[in-house]
Amino acid sequence: MDLAFLHPLYEHPGPWASVYVDTSRRTESTPHELSLTARALVRDLAGQGADEPTCRAVREAIEELGHMPEPYGRAMFARAGEVVLDPPLVAAPPRSSAHWSPLPHTAPLLALAGEDPVCVVAYIDRKGAEFELRGALGSREAGQVTGREWPLHRTTSWDWSVRHFQLRVENTWEHNAAEIADALTVCQEETRADLVILVGEQRERRAVHERLPQRLEDRVAEAPHGAGSRLLDEDVERIRNEHVRRRAEQELERFLAARAPDEQGRTRAVEGVPAVMEAAREHRIDELLIQPDGPDTRLEVWVGKNPDLLAVRRNELEALGEAHALPARADDALVRSVVETGAEAVSVTAATAAEVPAGGVGALLRWA
Repeated sequence: MDLAFLHPLYEHPGPWASVYVDTSRRTESTPHELSLTARALVRDLAGQGADEPTCRAVREAIEELGHMPEPYGRAMFARAGEVVLDPPLVAAPPRSSAHWSPLPHTAPLLALAGEDPVCVVAYIDRKGAEFELRGALGSREAGQVTGREWPLHRTTSWDWSVRHFQLRVENTWEHNAAEIADALTVCQEETRADLVILVGEQRERRAVHERLPQRLEDRVAEAPHGAGSRLLDEDVERIRNEHVRRRAEQELERFLAARAPDEQGRTRAVEGVPAVMEAAREHRIDELLIQPDGPDTRLEVWVGKNPDLLAVRRNELEALGEAHALPARADDALVRSVVETGAEAVSVTAATAAEVPAGGVGALLRWA
């Protein structure tokens, strides 16, 4: 997950109000329910010490969600009477919650906002294809391809003239499949879609799939629907979830492989809060791996003004010259560090592998 969008949160000092709002169960009474939710969350913030202007800004922002098409929810990060950032979520949070802390509580975003694969769905037949862009907020047409229209159908006779005709049919199919693949490649590039779903009969799907560039291989899925049918939302959601799971498992496999020592005894991965925090101080993290509900993600660590000033114990930070150390959650401190050093982060919750980083925290390193 590219975390660059979080930069505004680290341009200002805390404390911060971090709020996660579930809007997945919308009914006619949603505005009233969200108003009640806003009051409850604001009471929680006030009980934790939040100032009144910030509480008011959060309450107003939550109440506004009652009139917006939010399928899952929103995160809100506020300070000094202003909501600084409010990214939409691509999965509903386990519950609506509020936190008041020196650092913004951003770690849940890795699971709730990290993977929202935008899909190009290609409805393919022998004559061409129609493209549809599907995302969390709906769908829209994304173009079409009309190939050669004659000849398209085989015959059951077997004399030489019919054989010649069949070859022309094969050539027509191949020409149309190539045109569809070219147009689909351009569509994916222009929309920056994360996933390409091919819909249609098996022969037509495979003909297009085989002609797509190699760089798209990990982004292509197929759906065996008949001519004229359209993918239901639950079909797309299932394929998207499978894509997210596969991506998480690939990153976890990279981590497990990098954890093994090379011939010189060096490793390109570390795990556990102390080792990962040391790598963060040295700007060595290339990708942070977090299991959001891991046992060590909520450990109290210490942070300074700069993102590379973080340590497990306060006296370690003081030894580095930080006179005003503040307590923070381990996962939030590490997210701030990787944001400010241009690294990436990924939630491995969707992976089904039995082995995960120790304590739920690991990192792939830029160098050993």
